[in-house]
Order: sequence, then C-alpha cells, then structure tokens
Amino acid sequence: MSPWWSGWGSPRRGDLPGLIIPGAMKGGTTSLFRYLEGHPQLAPAPRKEVHYFDHHFHRGPAWYRRQFPATRPTASDAAPIACEASPYYMFEPRVPQRVHELVPDVKLVFLLRDPVERAFSHYHNNRRLGREPLDFEAALDAEDDRTLAEEDRLRVNALHVSEPHRLYSYRRRGLYAEQLLRWQACFPADQMLVIDSRRLFTDPTAVVAEVLRFVGVAQWQPRSLAARNEGRHGQAMSPRARGRLEAFFAPHEERLRRLIGWCPSQSGRVAGRIAA
Repeated sequence: MSPWWSGWGSPRRGDLPGLIIPGAMKGGTTSLFRYLEGHPQLAPAPRKEVHYFDHHFHRGPAWYRRQFPATRPTASDAAPIACEASPYYMFEPRVPQRVHELVPDVKLVFLLRDPVERAFSHYHNNRRLGREPLDFEAALDAEDDRTLAEEDRLRVNALHVSEPHRLYSYRRRGLYAEQLLRWQACFPADQMLVIDSRRLFTDPTAVVAEVLRFVGVAQWQPRSLAARNEGRHGQAMSPRARGRLEAFFAPHEERLRRLIGWCPSQSGRVAGRIAA
C-alpha cells in the first residue's frame, strides 16, 4: 500500500506548506508574501490568508492541502515549497499546536511592528471596513470586555470561532513575547525567524534576502518592492491615547527584549532568531 502522503504532488492537491508567515497583523505580512510569491522555488497559496488553523480547522488537512497549487519538481529535483500568510495565526492561542501536529518541520516568519502603531493601524482598518463604531480610546476601553471571555472559549472549545477576538484585539495582539512563547513551546529556534517590520518597510531587499536564506532557497529579487496593503488613514493618534498605550506596553516590551534581544518600538534593530 502506498503511504498516505504519496499523492501530495498530484494535480488534485498541493503540498502542505514548508513556510508560514503567521503575523503580526498590520506588520507587513501582505508585503512580504507578495514579494516572495514570484520566487521559482516557492508555491504560494492563491489567496494569501488561508485561515485553516483558525477559522477552517474543522475542514481537515485534505481541504488545507487543496488550497495550494499542485507542484512538480524543478530543475533542482525539488518541488517548490508551498507557503501562506494568515496574520491571525500568531495571536489565536490554539494555532501553534495545530500547526506543529500537521507540519512540524515548517519554517515560520514573524513580523513585529511597534505595538502602539500597530494598534492604531488595526483600529483604522476596522473603521475603514465599517467594523468599529467606537472612537479609539473607547475601543481600547472596551477591548477586554469584547475579547477576554472569547479567548477562554477558544481555549476550551476546539470548534469555536470568534470574530470579536480577531477584530477587537488592539492591545493584546501587541503582546508579542506572550505569543512567541506559545510558538516556542511547539517549535525549535531554528524554525522561527523574527523580523522588525521597520526593516521590511525601509530595506525590503535585505529582509527578502534574509527570509530566503532562512527558508533555504536561492537568492532572488522580486520585480517590485512597493509596499502592499498599506493602511493610510491620515489621522494622528492623540497624545493621551499614545501615553496610555506606551504605559500599557512598557512591561511587555521589556519581556520581549529579554526573549529576543530587541523590541520593535526601538530603531536600528536587525532580524533575529528566537532564543533557544
């Protein structure tokens, strides 16, 4: 009998991914995914955000495999590496274990943006899409009531899907150390690459090269390095809201600094592996 995985390269279904970009949301995941999608040794999902490990987990691995293009070996006798980017993966508490159980050897790239700016960009994305009726400070005040009970439900109910948890987690998505530790509990250091979003925005050529080395494919230059899916809202955060967020994130940034050696509210940082 053929092994259960022998049909991965068939025309009916693609390979499971060897590269996932789990987040963070509003941290440049769309830009990085679009930069990489033309690489001849990568096989990106036709839609960037597959959301299998969070929203569609009940559909099973055969469904997930069908979200990737069927591939054939290249001139180097290696099939292209399937990849996807779903920014909710980084934050959804059940995802790291689910990913490990299905693709334990996957490479993971995390993009971390200044959590204060990330929260404000997240809020304006919701406003633009008609999802957020509150002003920014009121939305921050309402966050715990909207999301904490939902996170508890996610942890105890494998089938629960929470739109409030996904949409209104303005501050909690910026608790990067907490999230990276969940992934570190499931994956070794050499499968995790953490990059400051500022570097992607200011020096995308160097970041693309870093990611390609990490994944283990040939160096290559995308045709365009224009930023994708930029959130341009043209509004400034109030000093009061900024002060609140900076005070909230201060202890969490120190925890992140102890974990990876830097935090994304600083300048001049470089890509780094998770500490073992």
